[in-house]
Amino acid sequence: MIGLLRGIILQKQAPELLLDVGGVGYELLASLTTFIDLPAIDTEVTLYTHLIVREDAHTLYAFSSIEERALFRILLKVNGVGPKMALAIVSGMTANEFSQRVHANDVAGLTKLPGVGKKTAERLIIEMRDCLPEPSGQLEADISIPASARNMEEEATEALLALGYKPAQASKMVSKYSREGLSVEELIRKALKASLS
Repeated sequence: MIGLLRGIILQKQAPELLLDVGGVGYELLASLTTFIDLPAIDTEVTLYTHLIVREDAHTLYAFSSIEERALFRILLKVNGVGPKMALAIVSGMTANEFSQRVHANDVAGLTKLPGVGKKTAERLIIEMRDCLPEPSGQLEADISIPASARNMEEEATEALLALGYKPAQASKMVSKYSREGLSVEELIRKALKASLS
């Protein structure tokens, strides 16, 4: 199994990125939490990975921290949660925020994540309460990343669509903040935070 990659970022368009590791290009699907923290193109980065092998595809998922990858792996063990939903969950909130919601039995907070209905939220709480550490109560600080030349609103909307949000919902979430002069990553972060509050 491929557990870690260190290489140069060649391309990035949420949630996909292309990483050059010693002349071999790895296509990765990154959580949006990780994507927001990525350095600029042509910069070296180290990512923790999880490989999922299916009959029709080998998909490599990338995470900026071991804790985020661990949450993704635990989510995959929950009945009814596949890689797409697990990636949406770790993209929608940090591992600590997720742990806070699970330990607080916050069904309403979890159902704000794309693809998570009431029954799934209840199942996540029941099956994961004992698997997750007690939350620390500290949330990660915001990190500013320069904007790309591409239409930022369109790119942020595409990232939310890849997470499973409906087109109208994603567009509405992004347009609320598009006039603030934010980078794509900041737009995504604000839209996700607003959808979960």
